[in-house]
Amino acid sequence: MSIDIDTARRVAKLARIRVEEDALPALASEFNAVLGFIEQLSEVDVDGVEPMTSVTPMRLKRRKDGVTDGGMQEKILSNAPDAREGFFAVPKVVE
Repeated sequence: MSIDIDTARRVAKLARIRVEEDALPALASEFNAVLGFIEQLSEVDVDGVEPMTSVTPMRLKRRKDGVTDGGMQEKILSNAPDAREGFFAVPKVVE
């Protein structure tokens, strides 16, 4: 896949990036370099390679899933500008 100047202009517009007309060829060239690198990566044989979350083997830290604080509904709602029936009351946003 090759990115031409018109496509680079469209991508810049969609990304809301102002690119001067004389800089569009360089931007298209950079896009093509990135796509070329991605094509190189797709050629790598990854059969049998296990997905990983980090380059170093480590387990994610886990914590016990338990309630650590609670029973303070009245105290918390005392700071609310408008509370009704035990909940924060907010203005209706969607009709």
